[in-house]
Amino acid sequence: MSSKRKQPTTPERCTKKPKTITEEPDWPASRQALDAARAFLRRCANAGKKTLILPDKDADGLCGGSVVYRTLVHLGHPPADLLVHFVRKGSNVHDPREWDVTEGVGFVIVVDQGSRAARVTKGDAEVLVVDHHVAEDGFPPGAVVLSAWDCEPVVCAAVLAYVLCAPLGAERWAWLACVGAMGDLGARWEEIVPLSVKAGRCSKKGLGEVVSLINAPRRTARYDVGSAWEVVNTASSPDDVVSLTSPCYNARLREARREVNAEVERCSRASAPRFSRDGRVAMLRIRSEAQVHPVVATRWAGVLKSSKLEVVMAANDGYLPGMVNFSCRVARVANTRAKERGIPPPNIIEILKGYADNAQVGNGPSLRERLGDNFARGHKEASGGIVTLELFGKLCVAMEIGVKDVRNGGSKVARTQKNTLDGWLDSRS
Repeated sequence: MSSKRKQPTTPERCTKKPKTITEEPDWPASRQALDAARAFLRRCANAGKKTLILPDKDADGLCGGSVVYRTLVHLGHPPADLLVHFVRKGSNVHDPREWDVTEGVGFVIVVDQGSRAARVTKGDAEVLVVDHHVAEDGFPPGAVVLSAWDCEPVVCAAVLAYVLCAPLGAERWAWLACVGAMGDLGARWEEIVPLSVKAGRCSKKGLGEVVSLINAPRRTARYDVGSAWEVVNTASSPDDVVSLTSPCYNARLREARREVNAEVERCSRASAPRFSRDGRVAMLRIRSEAQVHPVVATRWAGVLKSSKLEVVMAANDGYLPGMVNFSCRVARVANTRAKERGIPPPNIIEILKGYADNAQVGNGPSLRERLGDNFARGHKEASGGIVTLELFGKLCVAMEIGVKDVRNGGSKVARTQKNTLDGWLDSRS
């Protein structure tokens, strides 16, 4: 099976690398897509119907959703008719169990929820998708689509939402775009975010504190995303989020961060990584009701070293009953190796699908088909999925996790390595 990805019909492919939005009219999305999305928002604000916003639960999704929410109110949409919904723990907007909330609304706006050719509503509401994830199989049927996924360099959803809404009166909320960008892009955010957006930022330290607090509640076992949304959507600046004397102050955010930090420390030390036979993937198995697997994967990706290592995977079989939620990150050593050789960094989505495609499963559907739509989603450098315990076991067999390649001496962390994860953690305690 070919690994070449299919190009969606919309938006048009872009490859420009601009410095400002005005210099490059087709970035961070095509002008046609931006115009269509703005027309959607104007129509939504003046239609006299209820509108449902479905933002993702992380800093990027919450900030992008807040930019859209505030813009609609600014355009005259009655706040009482603006609804916000967060999908259940481990669910997604394409799950029919989430569609009841879409009944009786005229418009649905999906922000940072990933892109696939599947429905997101139960009725006939008009749909706008604002997203930046890989969209190999397209978008929800009939939706107006504003996607940045194929316009290099790819911006996050909050920046895309800000660019969409700025001409409609959202200039004062540039700080939300900066928070979302730092949360989604990390250290690379300043290289990608447009100059016109950066004008609304605070200090890097301040933004980092805001991101940390906003991301904490959704990672806890309680999964109380609403507490973060309330702060994000009422704050007028980053200081409102972090200040103990702010009217927006919510002690739950700091409590949640303490819970998450403690669980991350526990799970980061829970087990040693096991390598795939080809040495490309290092896997860590953890068990936690909290969504800490992405953080664990990121931590180990920064310290593991091997001549063949490309991807670090943290697999959590305690987040949802009977399921494995896993997160993958490109290993720092692989990024360094790619940069030195002048080649693209590893593509996690292609690597994961390659293992599934090559699995021996006998007659019937292939392992790739059985893993379903929640496998290998997200970004090429930060992917993951949700699969059953049984299917994850079959994926591990296909990857030959823990099987030593005797011919090549096996894949292991170099003996001379001194910057181990334990050493890094101990230095911070």
